Amino acid sequence: MRLTIVTPAFNEAESLPALYLRLAAAASAVGVDWEWVIVDDHSQDGTFEVIEGLAARDRRVRGLRLARNSGSHVAITCGLHHASGDAAVMMAGDLQDPPETLAAMLDRWRRGAQVVWAVRRTRPGERHHTTFAALYYWIMRRVVGMTEMPARGADFFLVDRVVIEAFRRYEERNVSVLALIMSLGFRQEFVEYDKQPRVAGRSGWTLAKKIKLVIDSVTAFSAFPIRLCSIAGVLLLAASIPVGLFGLALLPSLGSGLLLMVALVLGLGGLQMLALGMVGEYVFRAVDEARRRPPWLIERGTGRMTASGSAEKLRVE
Repeated sequence: MRLTIVTPAFNEAESLPALYLRLAAAASAVGVDWEWVIVDDHSQDGTFEVIEGLAARDRRVRGLRLARNSGSHVAITCGLHHASGDAAVMMAGDLQDPPETLAAMLDRWRRGAQVVWAVRRTRPGERHHTTFAALYYWIMRRVVGMTEMPARGADFFLVDRVVIEAFRRYEERNVSVLALIMSLGFRQEFVEYDKQPRVAGRSGWTLAKKIKLVIDSVTAFSAFPIRLCSIAGVLLLAASIPVGLFGLALLPSLGSGLLLMVALVLGLGGLQMLALGMVGEYVFRAVDEARRRPPWLIERGTGRMTASGSAEKLRVE
């Protein structure tokens, strides 16, 4: 039995050495053969140099550096495509996901679970991060319809080799990896853990990336925004009748009539632009998928590994 640890890393030069020590100790404690695939999401610090140093000391450490910053979900996808273990665990590089949780996750896997989600009991950090996460998971549960998704979130998970192979058949570029894996089905179970404070550095999870994740997650799994536009159009059409009658009643007062007309035009124009924007998000993603551009490009690699992508094979010695 072999386990692959996949870690997306962006500016994690200070955290990776400490994570390596704890990861090695946790894997040794559960008696599992393991490898560590670190995907450097084009960091601006010395992250890849740290990975090269770890790989030079331990043949189980393997690293890939992406040619440009592509986001954590692309990095996770790249890592899962290069995982060779019987199962893979996605673990953040900032030590917020404690490696000691591996024991409980592996126990569930050995008892038959094909996907094991580590669900947060607590989430330390700034309040706005917690608020945004709660909003995101509420949208996924209530709007998209993924009612089985934990309300407090789960971005630390284990997947069986069967699930990895199924995941690799999906070639979508604008999608949440977590939502996609949850939508695959298979036997999914949950364990709880306490998310830890970041050890060093700053999170690269910017507001723009968070907003893109919400849009990607909704448009990839739900037609709700388009249906909402249709419902709003019907409601506006129904409301236009009494508004029109009210406008006719105000005709003796020219000022009131003009003000009402301006408000109506602005409201309808804003709603139309919003509807076009929602439809445009779907159209853009359809065009982006049709281009068939590679979701990532590997700039450098370190460690002894054979990595296979969807269109080519790369051997890094």
